[in-house]
Amino acid sequence: MQTDVQPALTVRDVAALLSVDEKTIYRLVSKGEIPGFKVLGSWRFQRHDLDEWIQVRKEAAKFPFKNQQDLV
Repeated sequence: MQTDVQPALTVRDVAALLSVDEKTIYRLVSKGEIPGFKVLGSWRFQRHDLDEWIQVRKEAAKFPFKNQQDLV
């Protein structure tokens, strides 16, 4: 069985992808605000996790309510 595994991205890769400083990525991942994992002490990211994370934020931006009760 073959899986479509992509290589993990580094902090530098993600910073370039999102057009932000590497420090911003470290801050976000330290707070658990962006999906990542550590390998031997270095942060790594999966592209499909980031794509999903981006999509969720894009959807949330369409409806700038803090929670569903604000919609009522």
